[in-house]
Amino acid sequence: MLLISCPNCGPRDETEFHYGGQAHVAYPENPDALTDRQWAEYLFYRDNTKGAFAERWVHSTGCRQWFNMLRDTVSYDIQAIYKMGEPRPDMERPDVNTSAATTPEGATK
Repeated sequence: MLLISCPNCGPRDETEFHYGGQAHVAYPENPDALTDRQWAEYLFYRDNTKGAFAERWVHSTGCRQWFNMLRDTVSYDIQAIYKMGEPRPDMERPDVNTSAATTPEGATK
């Protein structure tokens, strides 16, 4: 269970919130000019990153306000919470060595 810190209400249990999808997805300037394929890509195609991922959340049983969260999709570590309209924070992970390959315990190379 996650403890999410609402920017308006403070720390609350995950069950008070609802996930709203990927953050920072821009609405098309002229949706009527899009082809069916382009519209489908806007509606359904989202990043599926391993690691830091910007998400939208709403505090549905509290203040009912939307906010953005930067969360690690592997460890569920919440790296930042910021208000809608603010840019995604640039979070560096100095504890992660991306050049070193890791092998799960018991696995063979």
